[in-house]
Amino acid sequence: MKAVFLCNDKRNPLKIYDEATRKKLKNFTDITDDVYSREEVLKNKERFSDTRYIFSTWGMPVFSEEEIKDIFPSLECVFYGAGTVQFFARPFLNSGVKVFSSWAANAVPVAEYTVAQIILANKGFFAASRCQSTGNLKRASELKECYPGSFGEAVGLIGAGMIGSLAAQMLKAYRLSVKVFDPFLSDEKADLLGVTKCSLEEIFSTCFVISNHLADNEKTKGMLKKEHFSSMRKYATFINTGRGAQVVEEDLCAVLSEREDLTAILDVTYPEPPDEGHPFYSLPNCILTPHIAGSYGDEVKRMGEYQLAQFKKYLNGEHTEYEVSLKMLETMA
Repeated sequence: MKAVFLCNDKRNPLKIYDEATRKKLKNFTDITDDVYSREEVLKNKERFSDTRYIFSTWGMPVFSEEEIKDIFPSLECVFYGAGTVQFFARPFLNSGVKVFSSWAANAVPVAEYTVAQIILANKGFFAASRCQSTGNLKRASELKECYPGSFGEAVGLIGAGMIGSLAAQMLKAYRLSVKVFDPFLSDEKADLLGVTKCSLEEIFSTCFVISNHLADNEKTKGMLKKEHFSSMRKYATFINTGRGAQVVEEDLCAVLSEREDLTAILDVTYPEPPDEGHPFYSLPNCILTPHIAGSYGDEVKRMGEYQLAQFKKYLNGEHTEYEVSLKMLETMA
């Protein structure tokens, strides 16, 4: 069966699909370790006329429907060993090609990162460590009395997609009251996750830590504003591992400047990284990380393993968990 690695960044597929995963793929296909870019595909279109399966990851080339039908007339599936497929999937889906994503695999480290930050934030780690590390021992000691810990505390998750849902499941290990804002969250799923559905306003005004996991689309851009950040509880923390564009960053900066008790942990910004001289760099209660919540290091191999599993199930005619549809693209990240 004809299969190829397709990626503009030729280093990425061999990281995501490590040697062990590639060896297993070769048991089912004639795939080689060669990685083809969009430019190479366009220069040698005839080589790909019998390609049935594409394996890719970060750096997946974008093709139009016309190009797909011309270059890949035999194509059945694209297996994407990474998260969002928004930027390339529609032309393939419109052409009758199945698209599979490792969004669930990529959700694991983001959820782990989120839960870790939530527990630290409830303990006042960020504010207290800043004071202790700079020798302001009196204030560090005072801050110990300002944070509630995690026993029975309210935590808010904005968005209950794959990452938000996984974070909610992980938080079951702690004695927390988890509230969720997500217009698409059913009562049945909320009960299964053990969370309480509530409004965005209630999330910000009642939860001690608020973590953003909204899908990235036009409807969510600029959704989190000054009115939300201003209503946060004393010493509360806002975490963003979603997308920077979902936050009106000027509003967030203004509130952080006015309220030194608050903390913002931002793994994403818009643009990313922030422009030189941005207030985020100078606000002492703003903590920036370089988009590290997602899959890095050995964690990326999980995404390749997920696509191998989907491929084997597809070949065997079994149910596949992570196929993407056009309908799903309306709400997923």
